[in-house]
Amino acid sequence: MSKIEVDAVEPQSGTALTIGASGDTITVPSGATLTVASGATINNQGTATNFGATGSASWTTTVKTADFTAVAGEGYFVDTTSGQKTVTLPAGSAGAVVAFKDYANTFDTNSLIITANGSDKIGGSTDDKQLTTEGIAATLIFIDSTKGWLVTDDGVQSILSGLNYSVNMLVVAGGAGSGGDRGGGGGAGGFRTSTQDMTLGTTYTVTVGNGGAAGAASGDGQAGGTSSVSGTGLTTITSAGGGGGGGGQGSSGTPGVAGGSGGGGAVNAPGYSSQPGGSGNTPSVSPSQGNNGGASASGSPNLGAGGGGGAGGTGSNSPGANGGAGGAGTASSITGSSVTYAGGGGGGGNPASSAGGSGGGGSGGNPGDQGTDGLGGGGGGVKFQTSGTDGGNGIVIISVPDANYSGTTTGSPTVTTGVSGRTVMSFSGNGSYTA
Repeated sequence: MSKIEVDAVEPQSGTALTIGASGDTITVPSGATLTVASGATINNQGTATNFGATGSASWTTTVKTADFTAVAGEGYFVDTTSGQKTVTLPAGSAGAVVAFKDYANTFDTNSLIITANGSDKIGGSTDDKQLTTEGIAATLIFIDSTKGWLVTDDGVQSILSGLNYSVNMLVVAGGAGSGGDRGGGGGAGGFRTSTQDMTLGTTYTVTVGNGGAAGAASGDGQAGGTSSVSGTGLTTITSAGGGGGGGGQGSSGTPGVAGGSGGGGAVNAPGYSSQPGGSGNTPSVSPSQGNNGGASASGSPNLGAGGGGGAGGTGSNSPGANGGAGGAGTASSITGSSVTYAGGGGGGGNPASSAGGSGGGGSGGNPGDQGTDGLGGGGGGVKFQTSGTDGGNGIVIISVPDANYSGTTTGSPTVTTGVSGRTVMSFSGNGSYTA
């Protein structure tokens, strides 16, 4: 092997100097220092390997305004003024470095999505990441196959946040049981909808409330269970269980109980005085999750109880001997078809006939009807000295774009794809979804 020993190499003529021929490998030995004279430019026309391995990148001054693929050893100024941009990282090799800078201070409104090459990882995950901090500059170095690309200069891996996508949610709580002995209709479970962003890789917990138990022949109906969706970065959506229907209790009727929608009141027999329905939208949320229950009748023999409130309407007051009708529910097309949820139960009376609210509310009768499971309806009232009826279980429905559906769930939801380009998960019991 020949060796050339000189202190400097300069072109014989002009200002261009070429080292090596196409296909050659030019190696700077370990421990050696390669100095480029001030004002000179290195123009790489081949593949640069191990440059930037100490954590520095050579910044290019051509601003990136469209999607692009990064080259190891280079840093880029990225302008996302016109919209979100995507950069694909080079194939990872230990010590490879890339860097990115928010050129126009717009990453907070239009993020820079960072996609790994093939099966390479970013911070230990194969998911895409994004830079969303205004004005941020970040350097990434490829370490190994376990962690892949790690943030160095900023020092916080969390600046590469997971990608978000928009989801629609319907959260219906359990309906309440009706009161016994000409008791009030059960209030419907609270009805709430929400559209929010979920983050890739984050697990969201789903809780579905059960229907409330029937009131005994001398007792109030029991409240329905709470339904909710919660998880990191999400504003928790909670729907309150329906309020129980007031119980006739033989000789001392009671008011309806407050809840997502309120239960109907039952006649106070000693003075045959009217008892009010329970308050709806308890606890208070905006927009409202439900309505008040209806009041019972007054005067003997008018012993009809009030209807339970529904998501779409107030429970009716008893007109006399018969119970008041349950409040109407509210329709949603989140599943692709219009379905009405959270109807109030009809009140009990003599002879206890009363309509249940649309949306699964049970009708009062002899016997009364239970609230419908999966719709969150209130239980229907019953006749003299008879136990009430149960409320219906609630439901939680999550709709995500087909392209974003991860397929990772617990709790065995019913999953339907291709609903106008979306995947719909219907949870009839507790579970979770990992975005």
